[in-house]
Amino acid sequence: MPELPEVETIVRGLARAVSGRRIAEVRVEMAGSVVNDLPGDFAETLRGERIESVTRRAKFVVMRLGSGRALTVHLRMTGRLIVEAQPQEDAYSRLRLRFEDGGWLRFSDVRRFGRVRLTADGAWAAGLGPEPLDPAFTPEALRGLLEGRRTPIKSLLLDQSRLAGVGNIYACEALYLAGIHPKRRAGGLSKARVERLHAALIRVLGRAIRMRGSSIDDYVDAEGLRGGFQNTLAVYGREGLSCRRCHAPIKRVTLAQRGTFYCPRCQR
Repeated sequence: MPELPEVETIVRGLARAVSGRRIAEVRVEMAGSVVNDLPGDFAETLRGERIESVTRRAKFVVMRLGSGRALTVHLRMTGRLIVEAQPQEDAYSRLRLRFEDGGWLRFSDVRRFGRVRLTADGAWAAGLGPEPLDPAFTPEALRGLLEGRRTPIKSLLLDQSRLAGVGNIYACEALYLAGIHPKRRAGGLSKARVERLHAALIRVLGRAIRMRGSSIDDYVDAEGLRGGFQNTLAVYGREGLSCRRCHAPIKRVTLAQRGTFYCPRCQR
């Protein structure tokens, strides 16, 4: 599933490619992939709208429209948003938008879990925790989120109501960088460990964005290009391979129904 760095990369590409453009045609190629929270037909309501800006909230792509409405996309497992000069053949295409000045935006999704939602104000992305790259997300803010929590720290990092945008890949990588075992109780982390974790989250997410995300499965950016961070992963997906730091074999456990990778020597 695309996480914060992948969605941020997609958003930056879309912002350059589609901001200021007006939608001339809407093709819904799989009705179950679109949701209209407004009265009327989805395509009719969206046609003629101008995309004012493209932003990100957690793992959501939010396209702000001239009317004040928002077209919000959750890519889920295999969703893609691709900008193209001409519509390409794609058996997994769910929605296509044609712009008045030419060109298309295609939403494709192999596994059909992704959704595109038209809302009055983008509230579909409500109920989320703070953004880890927001300046207001300080070590003290992180400590407040963890205080009193008995859940494993890895599970808490995946809780979008607590911290928005971090997924399995970057939770594993940040915990490794901070030297924290994924099963350690969140509320039991010392001040020093919380500060290390905060710094690790910022560093890992920032580096992944600079490398345009991790293309482990289906992820590509808005231009159809793969990311590069998967080539630098320290623990994620490396079960049985040697730790890059201490050479101990990387271990895998299941937490919150997700495969969790760690070094048993570096993350005691």
